[in-house]
Amino acid sequence: MAANTEHTHHIKIRSTQMEMPSGGNSGKGLDYDRKLQDAQQELERIQHEREELERKKKELEELTTRKRNFVSQQVELSEKLTSALTLIDRELYEIRSETEDLEQCRACFAAHLDKVEKFEPENWTSDSLQGKLEKATMIIDIAADEYDQAAAHFEGTRSGAIFGRASSKRGRSLARNQAAEDFYTNLRNGFAFNLPVIVLATMALFIYLLK
Repeated sequence: MAANTEHTHHIKIRSTQMEMPSGGNSGKGLDYDRKLQDAQQELERIQHEREELERKKKELEELTTRKRNFVSQQVELSEKLTSALTLIDRELYEIRSETEDLEQCRACFAAHLDKVEKFEPENWTSDSLQGKLEKATMIIDIAADEYDQAAAHFEGTRSGAIFGRASSKRGRSLARNQAAEDFYTNLRNGFAFNLPVIVLATMALFIYLLK
């Protein structure tokens, strides 16, 4: 009996057939990397937007603080300017009023001075001495009285130093106001009070001398 002969068949397998297809896993890896990259970019975008919002929020807070400070300064300065304007207007009114009074006072004093300086007692004769002396005395008394009224009127004002009655504080008492009002009335009427008296006195003296 013939011995069994083993036949060995060598199966030739090409190397390419032994390699497992890797295309699927590679595609999944690329897709994962792409998603990871997209997620990273999204995080960066969100972070950038967050930083931008924080920057804008900070700018808004700074602007709000500046606006609050501006409004505060605006109100404070407006109050100061309003108060200053009120005081300036009051001061200007008082200055103008005082200036007008001084102008009238000067005109009155100039008229009195002109009369007083014309008196020449050394040239008066004994016959006319009494009449001229009475007339001159009356004029002197009127001038002195108006000087005293002026001094009372300007007492406590910046012009008070003219009469030696300057005051460190302004503001007048009721009595001083009354005296000022009387003086202002006299000045406003000019010589309406004094001229008739002078004329009558002159006429009386003239009649007296003719007797």
